[in-house]
Amino acid sequence: MATFRQEVEATIPALRRFARALTRDTETADDLVQDTLVRALRSEHLFHGGELRTWMYTILANLNRNRLRSLARRPVMVPVDDGDAAVDAAEGARDIERALATLVDEQRDALLLVVLEGLSYREVAEIQGVPIGTVMSRLARARQQLKSFLEGGRPALRRVK
Repeated sequence: MATFRQEVEATIPALRRFARALTRDTETADDLVQDTLVRALRSEHLFHGGELRTWMYTILANLNRNRLRSLARRPVMVPVDDGDAAVDAAEGARDIERALATLVDEQRDALLLVVLEGLSYREVAEIQGVPIGTVMSRLARARQQLKSFLEGGRPALRRVK
């Protein structure tokens, strides 16, 4: 039992990093990680070996998906910040943040898990519950859309016949 808790504790920094990338808010990310830890510790009996890190990422991704669904039902209030109009050193970071915000949730999650967390395609496929080919497709589309956005172009529209 102590080793399970130690392994869970060892995943906390990676979970926090992933949650912060998903939510773009420190407090929300910390709440998400806490909920993930509570759920994992309560569900210890459901973990039957395998990669604990993948299991933890799956819990976090599912909790985030549920959070986003509940937020979608509420109106969004965005504060207007005077600093947004100013050009400064953080402009590039804002561009990347805006570009990530244009991605579909599944594409953004896959991209962050591979690029930020360094997970393999197979691990991401397990976390998202999809075939590995779907992960590869999501990554290719995410990278293409990010490149297009950062180069100032519009996302390409597909022709439907």
